Amino acid sequence: MTAADTRPSRRPANPNFASGPCAKRPGWSLEALSGALVGRSHRAKGPHARLAEVIARSKAILGMPDDWRLGIVPASDTGAVEMALWSLLGARGVDVLAWESFTGEWATDVVNQLKLPDARVLRAPYGRLPDLAAVDWSRDVVFAWNGTTSGVRVPDGNWIAPDREGLAICDATSAAFAMELPWDRLDVVTWSWQKVLGGEAGHGMLALSPRAAERLSTFTPDRPLPKIFRLAKGGKPIEGIFAGDTINTPSMLCVEDAIDGLRWAESVGGLPGLIARSEANLAAIARWVERSDWAGFLAEDPATRSCTSICLRITAPWFAGLEPAEQNKAAKEIAALLDAEGVAHDLAPYRDAPPGLRIWGGATVETAEIEALLPWLDWAFAQITARYARQAA
Repeated sequence: MTAADTRPSRRPANPNFASGPCAKRPGWSLEALSGALVGRSHRAKGPHARLAEVIARSKAILGMPDDWRLGIVPASDTGAVEMALWSLLGARGVDVLAWESFTGEWATDVVNQLKLPDARVLRAPYGRLPDLAAVDWSRDVVFAWNGTTSGVRVPDGNWIAPDREGLAICDATSAAFAMELPWDRLDVVTWSWQKVLGGEAGHGMLALSPRAAERLSTFTPDRPLPKIFRLAKGGKPIEGIFAGDTINTPSMLCVEDAIDGLRWAESVGGLPGLIARSEANLAAIARWVERSDWAGFLAEDPATRSCTSICLRITAPWFAGLEPAEQNKAAKEIAALLDAEGVAHDLAPYRDAPPGLRIWGGATVETAEIEALLPWLDWAFAQITARYARQAA
């Protein structure tokens, strides 16, 4: 019997490794929501102040410039991205970078739903980035900072032209609060509460640079805009959105949870502390991958490996010999076994992603929990390997 065949004795205290909604911060309990102003109008003085607090604390932790606007919007990060696409695009040509599921959805929306006449999609397969040097910064550019379903992130902001003519529209939902965002190279940034700070789902954040706000004042789309997408009125940005007013009614329980997450972020050293926690999780998995004989990173270039949505591929020869449908089945069996053991929930990859495992390594996950999980990955893989060996025999 090998070490991998032996059931590990140590178990993660928190088995939640899902990539959204993500693990709550260490020590969280429902008591954290005891001060929520439920049963109140979100427009009343107290609840409105809570919404404004989310905005102010978020800007401060992220180091967002004072002249940027930040608002709370409905429908999570998806809603925030769609608001930006529908309200801002069409003034000039657009490049869309697509290298995983959600960036592929943004490309589909730009081409098939908005039907923009001058849209170009720069694609790459899972595990890689498109050719960043091919981006045309005379055009608007839509991209993710971190591909949540591929575990691939852009290495830095140096590829973004500082003198760009178009807008840099960045989906940063699994990057905000875990990676450095160069605000001088970005114009629209979106994220959701459910990712790095482990907030409850359903609410998005939309940040606009002065250049993006100017676009709202100088460009009116020639398409109907549902109320939920409208960022401007009478040729000017709707300032209330960026001052705590919301387009639809927010959950004050979720607002309280978001504030709790932000206060915790401050307690662990703000953005530097959050980044260090996420990078430590990636480093722990990288050390394990280095000595693994069956697992590797889906991201091919180490400089592009995500420290939040850490995606693994299975490299064992017997697995590579399976048909794609069987590979999917085997990978899901590994995730299901870990779930059944109660040591790791929701490790299956996103439905459109290649077979493998996806481990959330955002700041709310303790590195000790990652380290406790890794022997269980070896154990589960050994069980599934034995099962397939018996079937082959």
